Amino acid sequence: MSLPQPPLRVVIPGGAGHLGRILAGHLHFKGNSVTVLSRSGAVEPWPVVSWNGTDLDDWARELEGADVVINLAGRSVNCRYTAGNRREILESRVRPTELIGEAISRLHRPPRLWMNASTATIYRHSLDREMDEASGELGGGERDAPDTWRFSIEVARRWERAFFAAHTPGTRKVALRGAMVMSAEHGGTFDLLLRLVRFGLGGQAGFGNQYVSWIHEDDFVRALDYLIEHEEFEGPVNVASPNPVPNEEFMRTLRNVWGSRIGLPATNRMLEAGALFLRTETELILKSRRVVPGLLLKSGFEFQSPEWRFAAENLVGRWRRQRSERFFRRNS
Repeated sequence: MSLPQPPLRVVIPGGAGHLGRILAGHLHFKGNSVTVLSRSGAVEPWPVVSWNGTDLDDWARELEGADVVINLAGRSVNCRYTAGNRREILESRVRPTELIGEAISRLHRPPRLWMNASTATIYRHSLDREMDEASGELGGGERDAPDTWRFSIEVARRWERAFFAAHTPGTRKVALRGAMVMSAEHGGTFDLLLRLVRFGLGGQAGFGNQYVSWIHEDDFVRALDYLIEHEEFEGPVNVASPNPVPNEEFMRTLRNVWGSRIGLPATNRMLEAGALFLRTETELILKSRRVVPGLLLKSGFEFQSPEWRFAAENLVGRWRRQRSERFFRRNS
């Protein structure tokens, strides 16, 4: 029987976004002391300290004596990859990472662990086999890969390079190569996919054979708990369900769970036109991410929602309950 762990001091730069609020809420609920560094100044049940992600300032004091730093800073990639947006996407990841490394290097009592967001997109477009940490092939050199795909991989590589180059000898470092986190919360990836299904547009994208790497929100926060507790982890770690599924199966399962018989497919040409209209990129849909959590599985981590159908059923149920609760509050 394991003894209860004492509360942790956790600092989350960039923790005011969708994923940051899920993680901060989970850690706060468990009784840990959570501080978020944010540009937004949002009001939360935990302290929110202002930072701009580009300069050392008073926020660096929050890292002194902290147990864990989890950096989630980075501008959304859901946009067109114009020259200006590319610059912001890259700088919003690399500069805060460099800055946190500089701040930690100056501390008298540095954090025991620094986890830095990365992305499963760092691996190549893979239809043929799974990509784990040991044998996975990094992307960027695929023949005929679109320029936008190569850009995303270059961002991921430079992001991790800045992280591991930081001189923080007293701090364990883990790069979180995360898959899409599926949450029932409004505005998340799952919410957007379910919206397509609800309006009869949730068919396969393109050929539908490209793999979707995903992870249920509960398994995501549990995996981070596990990485905090198990000090043998260091370096890149894939944070994804062990069962990525082809896009066609992924969307068909979601339609079946929702109870929808109609799911209009979208050809590559239709997706290109839609992405242009919505000011985004088709890479987010068409690149095959067949990523598996080799290190987590090898160490004995057990996923609560390893299969997409079970996860989809759980998330649809949560989504419906949350929508009912919002409706009741508005009308009470």
